[in-house]
Amino acid sequence: MVRFTVLASGSKGNSTVISGGRTRILVDAGLSCRELFRRMQLAGEEPETLDAILITHEHSDHVNGISVTARKLGIPVYFTEATHRAWMRWLTPRRQMTYAQWLEQCRRQAAERQAEAESAPDEAEPDDAEIEIQPTALASEPPPEPASDQPPSRKEDPTWLPAVEYFQSGKPFQIGDIAVSPFTTPHDAADPVGFVFCTEGIRMGYATDLGYIPPNVKAQLQGLDLLLIESNHDLEMLRDGPYPWAVKQRVLSRVGHLSNEAAAEFLENDYDGQAAHIILAHLSESNNLPELARVTAERALNGRASLLANRLLLAVQYEPLSAIYF
Repeated sequence: MVRFTVLASGSKGNSTVISGGRTRILVDAGLSCRELFRRMQLAGEEPETLDAILITHEHSDHVNGISVTARKLGIPVYFTEATHRAWMRWLTPRRQMTYAQWLEQCRRQAAERQAEAESAPDEAEPDDAEIEIQPTALASEPPPEPASDQPPSRKEDPTWLPAVEYFQSGKPFQIGDIAVSPFTTPHDAADPVGFVFCTEGIRMGYATDLGYIPPNVKAQLQGLDLLLIESNHDLEMLRDGPYPWAVKQRVLSRVGHLSNEAAAEFLENDYDGQAAHIILAHLSESNNLPELARVTAERALNGRASLLANRLLLAVQYEPLSAIYF
């Protein structure tokens, strides 16, 4: 049996469970571990049966619960290498050092070099340690990051995971009974991807956080039994909405988010209409209304009565969507 369960979708957290055969995959972990488990239980999913976590990109609404969830369940997390590096940088910001601390570190290092020189008198090397360190001469140099004497313990290291597996966009791979085909999406992240999942003869497409739909994504979203696609904002609501202009420009850009109109254009002109279920996802709470997203998509599908006879669904932020079974 194949099951597709959206636990949450929106700017405050995204997560979906894909089940097929004996394998269960959590796609993104944008909620806390406690909330993820609560949503899974509400949806009839069992957290302890998860086999892996699969990450689309490193933005916080997709990764907030990764570490705790993976550690509690002892399961691997799948990233592209660039996404993993970006996630680690996000969790380990650069530490700061005052000039006085840096100067003291320089003096301590100079003393260590002098001690080494005195222990090897035969070596004809200049004794830099005798040179007095003048603050005015060093003021133009940026303080380096402090070196940690010991690596942090697992409890202290927020990036520690039970196991990390890398995949590459464009190269299909297998997680248990589920075949995964990752594809590149246009978004302002390190290496964002969408997925097509195939298990027990069922194909499911997953494409959110994309500024537009390029040819490679259009090609992937064909021949599906289920399609989850972003319908983030209404153009007029975004332009008249509360976001600062810079944020509006980012959302509207080709590496931002997909509007209702752009999703509808794809459904009307480039989509093959084969899916039994279409899920509109990642709806903005500030710049969209569920009914606007639904009506825009329904108009695009108006000439495909057979598809409308099935289900057009909206994923929401605060409660799981009823599981879809195949």
